[in-house]
Amino acid sequence: MSIQPTQAFPESVINRRQLLLQAGAGFGGIALNAMMAQQAQAAVKTSAKPMSPLAAKQTHFPATAKSVIFLFMEGGPSHIDLFDPKPEVQKLAGTPLPESFKRPITAMGEVNSPLLASKRKWKQHGEAGTWVSDWLPHTATCVDDIAVVRGCWTNGINHAGGVCQMNTCIPLAGRPSLGSWVTYGLGTENESLPAFVVIQDNNGSTVNGPRNWGTAFIPAVYQGTRLNSGKEPISNLYRPENIFASQEAGKLDLLATLNQRHAQSRKQQSELDARIESYELAFRMQAAAPEAVDLTQETKETYELYGMDQKETKVYGTNCLLARRMVERGVRFIQLYNGTGSKWDSHSGIEKRHAALCQGMDKCVAGLLKDLKQRGLLDSTLVVWGGEFGRTPMSEKGDGRDHNPTGFTMWMAGGGVKGGQTIGGTDDMGLYAVEDRMHVRDIHTSIYHLMGLSNMKLEYRHKGSPERPTLNEGEFMKKLVTG
Repeated sequence: MSIQPTQAFPESVINRRQLLLQAGAGFGGIALNAMMAQQAQAAVKTSAKPMSPLAAKQTHFPATAKSVIFLFMEGGPSHIDLFDPKPEVQKLAGTPLPESFKRPITAMGEVNSPLLASKRKWKQHGEAGTWVSDWLPHTATCVDDIAVVRGCWTNGINHAGGVCQMNTCIPLAGRPSLGSWVTYGLGTENESLPAFVVIQDNNGSTVNGPRNWGTAFIPAVYQGTRLNSGKEPISNLYRPENIFASQEAGKLDLLATLNQRHAQSRKQQSELDARIESYELAFRMQAAAPEAVDLTQETKETYELYGMDQKETKVYGTNCLLARRMVERGVRFIQLYNGTGSKWDSHSGIEKRHAALCQGMDKCVAGLLKDLKQRGLLDSTLVVWGGEFGRTPMSEKGDGRDHNPTGFTMWMAGGGVKGGQTIGGTDDMGLYAVEDRMHVRDIHTSIYHLMGLSNMKLEYRHKGSPERPTLNEGEFMKKLVTG
């Protein structure tokens, strides 16, 4: 029954049915408004730029190091001429390797060659009395900050396999590099600079080339960025004077749109995403990078500390100083190649080759350690020194040494490492690692650990399988932090 209009209830007043209908529509409108609001929020989230894959990430556990500087001596420095003196080799020089030793497999096959005496003079340095040869007088002044690791070993008997394994954990191609795993796991603290930087000391080619800092099956955005050695570390960095920033930004926006459209149907090709990110990074770098690589800001004392005032040490000293400046600005992983092109490979004339290389590297490395320390950066920066393997106690060609993957020396400093100690050791000939042995898997695991990453928790799903950086092996060397 409807309500008849009266003076008290004029026709403008709705009836009960109208009330319910309109009220129902009103409640529906409330729901509709809510749905529209949710859709609007979703549209905003969809249109917003996703988080950068290089954004800083949480560690698995508290880290002692935030950055890594890996000083890579390509070619294989001789441990028994630098950090691991062997009196027995001196005593038996000129005779074959004792029969009690397992016959080694050498790259050049000279297993019956006589032992070659080292011509080095040795002294103990620092409070712990760390042995260092006269080839490294500047590094010797820093040993109280260095942990010398004498028990290293690897599988790669030649340079291709050795360099590959030291960079990727296996001697065969196809695995992500150490630096790319670190970058994947931690991101970077400065998205206006590359997260992973590689610098060579000459324009030659490293063994295996860019694969050493590549990503293999993990997204290509985590690969290393190679900078130049010399006056212009970053090529084509500066925008042409006749192009305004707004013009360049517009071009990059259009290019990004076209690239993203192209990449949508090619999800498996992470190189496309990496290329898009590289264009955006290049644009950001035009503001941040010129200041980062501007060494004119440094003092004369700093130049001298790194040996940049001397011809022999200028190049690697410049690279080491650039590494310090990168660390200051939040770059996660820096790899500095020394002797690019396997120049440490001394099959003959080891005295001349190693002497020149040590002269060009020693002061620069010591300057880096001292500079990091005085700036309060060494505590959070892990510095790693070493090559792909060591060298044999037996001679080759009368005055050289062959590759030795079964026992060699590396060292670490900073980043929570306890300095002034020597960990592990080789046998009396310096041929085999016998004490506190550290395979490359253990070396990598220890680097990850100091960075707050678990080698078992850090994983990437590849073709449905969990891939981990050290292939489910490797142990952290606790003595690095405990002594």
